[in-house]
Parts: sequence; structure tokens; C-alpha cells
Amino acid sequence: MNSEVTFVSENQNVTETKKSAGISRNNLKGRLSQVISRFGMLLILIALMIFMSVLSSNFLTSDNLLNIVRQMSVVGIVAMGVTMVIITTGIDLSSGSVIALVSVSVATFAHPGSYPLILTIVIGLGIGLLVGVVNGTIIAKGNIAPFIVTLGTMTAARGAAMLLTDGRPVGDLSDSFQFIGQGDLLGIPVPVIIFGLVGVISYILLNKTKFGKRVYAIGGNEQAAVIAGINVDKFKILIYGFAGLLSAVGGIILTSRIASGQPTAGLMYEMDAITAAVIGGTSLSGGIGTIGGTIIGALIIGVMNNGLDQLNVSSYWQQILKGAIITVAVLIDSRKNRRK
Repeated sequence: MNSEVTFVSENQNVTETKKSAGISRNNLKGRLSQVISRFGMLLILIALMIFMSVLSSNFLTSDNLLNIVRQMSVVGIVAMGVTMVIITTGIDLSSGSVIALVSVSVATFAHPGSYPLILTIVIGLGIGLLVGVVNGTIIAKGNIAPFIVTLGTMTAARGAAMLLTDGRPVGDLSDSFQFIGQGDLLGIPVPVIIFGLVGVISYILLNKTKFGKRVYAIGGNEQAAVIAGINVDKFKILIYGFAGLLSAVGGIILTSRIASGQPTAGLMYEMDAITAAVIGGTSLSGGIGTIGGTIIGALIIGVMNNGLDQLNVSSYWQQILKGAIITVAVLIDSRKNRRK
């Protein structure tokens, strides 16, 4: 009798041990999944940098790393505005064309000895803000799909840029204006400093203010946001206005860096911005996205472009690779949403 009791007791202990081991494994898997979900893109960025440094001895130098951030500063800035738009289940295809329109506009006012620098900058920012507000107003008040509205704006803004200059570049820019894109402070390129400042401001807006909470609320469930008393139309206009403003910032930096206003500037920048946001974890289904993730996404694109250039890989293959990356990112996002 005692042996039977002992045997049952031992079986219970073995069962309990297996259960606790299973729970431990599940907890470990859960924690690992959380780490990958939170830091996965950062780990990919680090791995990509290590891989590129092995293939090219010139990659992992301070000058080259600064050059990567400088080159991606415009796309990164635009992508932060696009991130907020996508979080609300929207899309902005007009970013690249806004860059072009701002580019030729500010170049017209940036000739040496013509207008104060601050006026030139204000005009550029005003144009970007105006286009963004127009986008948001038509989407919100007209109840039209963001894809259609911003596609129309993309075409119109590009046409306006061509019309203002007859399709020709605008040169002869002042030194003070060129400093924005070509200068440096304490050894750090000005575009990188602006990129960092915009990142901090965007992070605070999205994570530390009521504005950010409403952005996530609209993206999570727009009908619930309306019921909760959020003025969805107003915030959509503000969100698209902010996206347009950041496109203008990017346009000013790009114009200053290349020392001319180009009506063809910003071609495909909207796709690079969307790619950076999606790679960084922003869900096209809305409600999910971070500024930090988008910055990492932009840096991944920058590292990839720079590394492939150093390896003399054709730009055509680079475009194919970008398309493949965004397709894979969307597939992963889609699978995550199905699991939910």
C-alpha cells in the first residue's frame, strides 16, 4: 500500500515538474518574442552594419556613418510625418511632390541679397503645411479615401513645381541658405541635427501629448474615437498638416544640399518614407507605430543603399530589393494582424 502511494506521489511530482518546465519554456518564448518584437529592427540594423563592414573596409568609418545619416535625413524626416498618417489608417503619396514644390519655391526666394533667410524658410514651411491641410480637409470633410486624395495632390503639386519654373532648375542660392544642407556645427552636419530635433519633437508629440493619444485612438478604432468625443476630422487635418510640414522641412534641406531648386526633386521619396515607416513596425492596418521604429527603418534603408553603392551594385537591383523588403514587411504585418 505504501509503495502504491509512493508511486502515485512520484508520478504527481514528475507531472508537476513537466508542467513547471513547460510553463518556464512558454515564459522564455514569450519574453524572447517580446524582445524580438521590441528590438528586432534594431538588431537587424546592427547585423546589417556588421555585414556591410565585413564586405567593405570603408563602411564602418565615422565619416561614412555621418554621410549615411545625412543622406537619409530628408527621407527620415518625411517618414515621421507619414508614420502618424499611417497610424490613423491613412496614406500620403504627395510627400515627394511637396518636396519638389517647396524646393522650387524656396529657391526662388533664396538668391543672394534678395530676401531674409527666415522669410524663405517660412514660405517653404507654409507651402508644405497648406498642402497637408488641404489633404486632411478633403479626406476628413469629403470622406474620400486618402489614397485617392493624396494621389491627386501628388500630381497637382508636381505639375505646379513644373509650371513655376518651366521645368527648369532654379540656382544661384545664398550661402546662408546653402548652410542648412551643407554646413556643420561642432563637426555634425546640420541636416543630421535637424533630423534629430524633428525626431525628438515627433516623439514627444506622439507619446507625451493628448495629440498623440488621439492619433492612436483614431487608428485603433475610428468609430470608438468618435463615440469617445474625439473630433476626428480636426485631428485628421492636423495630422496631414504635420506630415506636409515635415515634407517641407525635407524639401528645404534637400534644396540647400544640392544648391538648386529642382522641379523633379523628391521623386519616389514618398515610397522611401512609407518603406521606412513599415520596416520600422508601423502597421498599415492602423493603430500601431513608433517614431523610434521609423528612424531605425530609415537608417536600415540608408545603410543598405550606402553599402550596396560601395559594392557597386546596380541602382536597378537596389530598387528591386527595396520593393521586396516592403512586400515582406507588409506580409509580416498582415500575419500579425491575423493572429490578433
